[in-house]
Amino acid sequence: MSETVLPELPQELWRAGKLELAHGVQQFLQVMRVASAGLGQFLAEVESRGAKDLYGYGSTAAWFADVARLSRGEAGPIVKRAIALNPTRAVDGSEVPAVAPATAAVAAEGVIGEHRIEQILEILKKIPADTSVEDRESAEKILADLAREAGPRQLADAEANLLAWLDPDGNEPKDPEPKQPRREVTLERRRDGFWKLTGLLDDELGARTAAALEAYAKPRPVDEFGQADLRMKCERLGDAWAELLDLAIACPDQPGTSGYRTLVHVTIGLEELKTGIGKACLDFVGSMTAREARMAACDCLMLPVVLNAAGEPLDVGRLRRFVTPGQRRALNIRDHGCAFPGCHRRPKNCHAHHIHHWADGGPTDLRNLVLLCGFHHRLIHHGDWQVHMATDGLPEFIPPQYLDPLRRSRRNTLHRA
Repeated sequence: MSETVLPELPQELWRAGKLELAHGVQQFLQVMRVASAGLGQFLAEVESRGAKDLYGYGSTAAWFADVARLSRGEAGPIVKRAIALNPTRAVDGSEVPAVAPATAAVAAEGVIGEHRIEQILEILKKIPADTSVEDRESAEKILADLAREAGPRQLADAEANLLAWLDPDGNEPKDPEPKQPRREVTLERRRDGFWKLTGLLDDELGARTAAALEAYAKPRPVDEFGQADLRMKCERLGDAWAELLDLAIACPDQPGTSGYRTLVHVTIGLEELKTGIGKACLDFVGSMTAREARMAACDCLMLPVVLNAAGEPLDVGRLRRFVTPGQRRALNIRDHGCAFPGCHRRPKNCHAHHIHHWADGGPTDLRNLVLLCGFHHRLIHHGDWQVHMATDGLPEFIPPQYLDPLRRSRRNTLHRA
């Protein structure tokens, strides 16, 4: 390796002219690049002999990091570049040729630095594996010679031309691996019995969620009694979420529910369940009124636990299903949707309500069942409305006296228009 002579440094740089400053920068830059190339030759020789045998280090990069006071992350690329530019020897003593010998020769002249070297090495990695040795060597020489005068943009243009020449058909097309969207949902129960739902959705899922909620959160039209929907938007969105959840649970392919609306573990005294007065324990974590338990029992799977007056379990009932899929299909055909007067909800948004509750001895048959949406289901259970089956087998509703003093029976005619 030829000896490198450092240029003289003027004692007073402020006296130097612009040409002298430029020449000084170029000279020192060349010295640095030549020195870097020489350093690479030494590192390649250490790699060939084995850093462990020479110095007791597990790798050349580890040894060089200590010698140069660098981190492993800083030393690694320098050693890797040295091995790519210079021939080394395998364990059996055979020579391992350099990946880019032409680039190494140009680097030894001091005309290209580490960034252009890395750019050339990255281009060489893209050359197809089945390219002949002659074509690969020719491509590398073109890049090395071009790097003498060219910058990064010209090398990038040359890369495109070379790859088009070496591999005109390009890589086999394949679908890019889709990026995993970021979606987060947190559900926690508060001390007051309410559940707090928070989440973070990616743009696509957020748009789908907003569209689904908006579709079910539209204000109810003014009914025939002149009552308007007075819910705030946040309340309408909450009710829409409940409806979407009901739809998902009712799906036949839903894991764990098999199309049943829900599975409720209700711990309640038998008298409370019959009268609707009192409290019930819901799924061992929350509480609900006995009236709400009666409503939940209309169209779900229920596991009743009967307690005595002292609160001791007397009997754990068998899992009971109240409305069969066949009965549900028959209800859909008969009622066409929510049977409450003036309601437009379709069958998929409805629950099957027991007119005469099963806890009071009411049977689970079509003459005792009616389809109701969530809102009107609650209205029947908690309000003064009444429902009965007419002589023609269709449900009729009797309004409270404050709405109609004569309490004349009414039907939903929207579904049969």
